[in-house]
Amino acid sequence: MTQLPVSVVIVSRGRPEELQRCLLGVSQLQYSMFEVVVVADPDGVRAAQNMPFADGLKVLSFDEPNISAARNLGLVHAAGEVVAFIDDDAVPEPQWLRYLVAPSAQSYVAAMSGFVRGRNGISYQWKARSLDALGEAHDLDVNMQQASILKPPKGRAIKTEGTNMAFRRSVLIELGGFDPAFHYFLDETDLNMRLASAGHTTAIVPMAEVHHGFAANPMRTKARVPLDLFDIGASWAVFQHKHIAESLHKDQWDRLRRQERHRLLQHMVGGGLEPRDVPRLMRCLDQGYLDGQQRGFEKGTLPKHPAAPFEAFPAGRRKSSFVPTRPMRFKKDYAMAVERTKNGEIVTLLNLSRTAIYHKLKFDRGGIWIQSGGIYGKADRKDSLVCITARARRIAKERARVASQRGLSED
Repeated sequence: MTQLPVSVVIVSRGRPEELQRCLLGVSQLQYSMFEVVVVADPDGVRAAQNMPFADGLKVLSFDEPNISAARNLGLVHAAGEVVAFIDDDAVPEPQWLRYLVAPSAQSYVAAMSGFVRGRNGISYQWKARSLDALGEAHDLDVNMQQASILKPPKGRAIKTEGTNMAFRRSVLIELGGFDPAFHYFLDETDLNMRLASAGHTTAIVPMAEVHHGFAANPMRTKARVPLDLFDIGASWAVFQHKHIAESLHKDQWDRLRRQERHRLLQHMVGGGLEPRDVPRLMRCLDQGYLDGQQRGFEKGTLPKHPAAPFEAFPAGRRKSSFVPTRPMRFKKDYAMAVERTKNGEIVTLLNLSRTAIYHKLKFDRGGIWIQSGGIYGKADRKDSLVCITARARRIAKERARVASQRGLSED
């Protein structure tokens, strides 16, 4: 089956190092026809232009704190039939696009979203979620091995995760793209509600995985401690105006404020905030809510045809290898993995010690997937605390767990 051409759009602001790591991961994607559109501030533009494959990127300069406007700029320059989005602090699995875009073979599928793994590279940060009539997310139970093609009931929507989602370009253009009134938060939630209202179908694709780091930004620390709640308040005001009956606004806002205050108090108890930070951040939230009530809500108009022709990224087919190692020989095997990666391989190093240490996975700046932990330690957090097993059996189990996403052969 011929794969549809895909544009991968990455918006970056204030995180040039994370952008480079994301681009390195994107360079390992195993998909026959995709282009990469980077929308970034000056530091991000320089970071992208310093990558060894910079000539294969579409790089656009954008220096405003508005993710919706930045995504729209990427959409205007995207020439793929499908447009996929990933955050600059995320890394895709090598088979991400192949799984994510597969449901678009059905002409009635307009949107696709995959699963997101968190900072330890093992646990899920987000799986499948739906949105109720108030725009609030709820977990969905779906088949973990195949795509679920869903059409939501009236008044509800299927949630796409901002760091792992794709849409038919024609549908996004028809809907006016992302609403720039949402500077930072609820941008894709608003789009999901509009998709559902227009009768479009969304596919949830568990096998399409990205790893999301939650890097620091002006709104939060690396530990996810809030620094500024203004845009959260503003976005809820915009969302209410567009999607929720006015009679419901006050009750919802009161409940959302309680939830935000509870979250702040949890961070305070955990040592991330001082007591004086809580009232300051709540005032910031309220100020944002008032500001959002004054923002414009006109549907945008985007050009039907892309501003630039499709520029296929020079990815090429790569061999994927899985290399078991031990702490005593890790440095030697890592040096070998670096050379293999330079020669075009996708390399996973499994560094197992004779312990029950929990496993973690990272994609490092050398382009190598490194999973470390104990032979008897947890990988899936649902496993028992200690897993009594042989080394060879554990290696086989961990290889099988990542084989489909990493593109490993069956032998």
